[in-house]
Amino acid sequence: MDESEDVPKDFIKLKSEKLSVDEVSELVISPYCGAVSLFIGTTRNNFEGKKVIHLEYEAYTSMAETEIKKICRDVRQKWPSVKHIAVHHRLGVVPITEASVIIAVSSPHRAESLEAVMYCINTLKASVPIWKKEIYENEYSWKENKECFWANSEK
Repeated sequence: MDESEDVPKDFIKLKSEKLSVDEVSELVISPYCGAVSLFIGTTRNNFEGKKVIHLEYEAYTSMAETEIKKICRDVRQKWPSVKHIAVHHRLGVVPITEASVIIAVSSPHRAESLEAVMYCINTLKASVPIWKKEIYENEYSWKENKECFWANSEK
C-alpha cells in the first residue's frame, strides 16, 4: 500500500447504542503507524458520596459534530504526523461501567497519539454541546464540566 492510499481520516459518531472499543480502535489502525492511543470514559457508580444509578447524555447533534470536526482539525495542526482520529460518544442512558466516550488516535510514534488523545478529550469536554445528567437513587443532577467555557463565563 502506498501511503497516499492511506489518507488521514476522522471518524465521528454520536449514537445511542453501546460503544465498541474494538470498533473504534480498528478505525484508526494504519500500517504507517506504530501507535494507537485510546481514551475510554466510563460511567462510575459514585459521585461525591452519592450512589450513581446511570448517566444520561443529550446533545445538539449537528453542532456537536461540527465542534468535534474542529477538534480534529486542531489536532492535525498541532500534531501533523497524526494519521487517523476516531471520536465516538454515546447518547441516552449509559449504565455503570459502560463507555460514554471512546477516542482513538494513530500516529507513527506514541508521544503524538498520547498527547492528541488528551487534547481531544479535554477540548471535547470544554467545547462540545453534550450534556450529562447523573441519576442517583432518589434524585438527579445535570452536571457541568469544569472545563466548559460557557459555564465558566457566567461566574
